[in-house]
Amino acid sequence: MNETLDVLIAGAGPAGTTLAIDLARRGLAVRIIDQAPRSFEGSRAKGLQPRTLEVFDDLGVLDDVLAGSSDYPRLGIHLGPVTVPWRMFRNRDRTAEIPHPNTRLMPQYRTDSVLHDRLEQLSGKVEYGRELLGFVQDATSVTATVTGGSGPERITARYLVGADGGSSAVRKHLGLGFLGETREADRMLIVDAVTTGLSRDRWHVWPGARGRFAGACPLPHTDLFQWMIRLSPGEEPPEGEEAITRRIRAHTRNRAIAVRDIRWRSVFRPNIRLAEAYRRGRVFLAGDAAHVHTPAGAQGLNTGVQDAYNLGWKLGQVLAGADARLLDSYEAERLPIAAGVLGLSTKKYEGIAKLDPSSLRRGKDEQQLSLTYHGGPLAPSETDRTKTLRVGDRAPDAELGGSRLFDTYRGPHFTLLAYGPQAAAASEQLDWPDAGAPLRRITVEDRRSYGIEGDTLLLVRPDGYLGHIATHDFLASTRAAVRAMTPELTA
Repeated sequence: MNETLDVLIAGAGPAGTTLAIDLARRGLAVRIIDQAPRSFEGSRAKGLQPRTLEVFDDLGVLDDVLAGSSDYPRLGIHLGPVTVPWRMFRNRDRTAEIPHPNTRLMPQYRTDSVLHDRLEQLSGKVEYGRELLGFVQDATSVTATVTGGSGPERITARYLVGADGGSSAVRKHLGLGFLGETREADRMLIVDAVTTGLSRDRWHVWPGARGRFAGACPLPHTDLFQWMIRLSPGEEPPEGEEAITRRIRAHTRNRAIAVRDIRWRSVFRPNIRLAEAYRRGRVFLAGDAAHVHTPAGAQGLNTGVQDAYNLGWKLGQVLAGADARLLDSYEAERLPIAAGVLGLSTKKYEGIAKLDPSSLRRGKDEQQLSLTYHGGPLAPSETDRTKTLRVGDRAPDAELGGSRLFDTYRGPHFTLLAYGPQAAAASEQLDWPDAGAPLRRITVEDRRSYGIEGDTLLLVRPDGYLGHIATHDFLASTRAAVRAMTPELTA
């Protein structure tokens, strides 16, 4: 009889692999399968937001991400013989609170590669060419039927997570609705290719009549551009170097441009959809399996990574003995976020065709630093707060002696911050269970970054959000918050 896994993950894109890394570093038994025969080879989702960079820092891949990416280039909007420069992002200097303030440009195949390498460092590996055919679940486990080169296999796990994309087999097998629309008539040809006749210091955009446009974004540390060509209704997408070059020249009126060595080609249709639920029993959805977006604003990949980062620690805690109701907070926290992001990316996409300046500009809404779970099941509205922070907010970085708070947060643990003698005493008295994520306790002397005005005790969740703030009744209120997120204390 096969051994029961802790978690089976279907889908090895950024969301699925982020989850696998987070679970593996918690010492859990995980397998991750993908229907594709090999890793994804295209540039598709290429923007990494500041909050995602913080997640990648925690997971141990940030150095590789920074080395393989670049800041976004300025736009060059071609209007006949005139090229208008436009900065999509205002590059900002790092601050004590935000160490990675700027969105990075990195093709998805490289993001996948970095994450897969990290998973292998943790003794995990993606199993390619493994298709999930179906599954059944009961009160204690999920048994999936998987096929591949060695024939069918039955895999039993405590939980199954579908991170298998917009056409998710897991979501379909659950019978969950995927609410929204697919704009079949609005198609865009995406091509990764070597391109001559263009400078690499700009993201080139050629607007056209009736919302048609073409764009060419230089992919960092390669000789490739990602081309985006909006097709006319009924137009057959060109194939091959010569046909694609002719199509580009017809739109840009620039006969010096030519593409060769096409590495990846796809026809994209805007999908704007949200799953009606993120969970059925022991089966969860994450990433594109739960929500699909337009490409505008670089939100889809980043939202999926945040899904996985939210779910990972909760699965780990429940598998260690925490109340299973903790898993209900996954959908309650993440589904409203996805709904808001869908609205943002859709508005940006629709505005691009009209050259609406606000649609070409990117700011704090896209960077995902201000997203909060305040008011959710783990962050009730009536709890204490500091001058600048509420329970459920992102815990910002700050200087801490010769290091930084993010250095302290890095790892699969909770962190308890105490400011002032009463809070420090309560921190020392707080009992913590041996099972599940451990607790790291620190005292802080600088109260400015967190808006602290007096004695304060702050509990930071493993995903870097504030799980509790106490400015009075330190021990009792913190114990109550901890009980919802940890296994029971043993005598």
